[in-house]
Amino acid sequence: MSNAECALLTTQGFIMTIITIDGPSGGGKSTVSRILAQQLGYTYLDTGAMYRAVGWQAQADNVDLTNEEEVKTMLATIQLEMTPGDDDAKVIVNGQDVSSAIRSAEMGMVASRVSALPQVRQKLTELQRQIGAKGRIVAEGRDMGTVVFSNAPHKFFLDASAHERAKRRTLQLQEKGEKADEREILAQIEQRDHADASRDIAPLKAASDAITIDSSQISAENVVKFIVDQLAKK
Repeated sequence: MSNAECALLTTQGFIMTIITIDGPSGGGKSTVSRILAQQLGYTYLDTGAMYRAVGWQAQADNVDLTNEEEVKTMLATIQLEMTPGDDDAKVIVNGQDVSSAIRSAEMGMVASRVSALPQVRQKLTELQRQIGAKGRIVAEGRDMGTVVFSNAPHKFFLDASAHERAKRRTLQLQEKGEKADEREILAQIEQRDHADASRDIAPLKAASDAITIDSSQISAENVVKFIVDQLAKK
């Protein structure tokens, strides 16, 4: 983004605000949100990592997710910290760095399960709103524009075909030196899409006032440029 664009956004009052970017797994939300936050000087709020972190702790403690008391006990003691990292946000759970451990496809499915639990969603929603109250954030997730920040002035829904998302995720894992089967990842993505969209609490969907972007054939940089253009128009 040019200095002129930055000046325009600052002058028109967009700097003290909240921008939400929702969408399914692998749609490019994290990359776009991170770049956009850096360009605007905002805080990048990776809410997906927060749910993955809770899921990781639930597995580590062998918590029965169908047992409300066990879930309640875990949530009462969990300490969650997030700080900027070189790529994804650095996530610390109860003093342990789980940044890499929570990024697996398996943890993505666990995150989908815990995000459907009312107790988990209530706790993390409260935490997310506390962070958002400070302003100047790009909030990325699945219900940022519909539930957590329903009054946010700038909402976007970033989507892409399941096949494209599976391809991106496979390449991402391979670049990290990890083994990845694109067909297996596609199946996991389709399974998670169904779980996220059909859950009773805060199902995945675009907010009625969100701008939907199909990133299947668009680079992250061009998506960011499009978003900045939309912000300038408002």
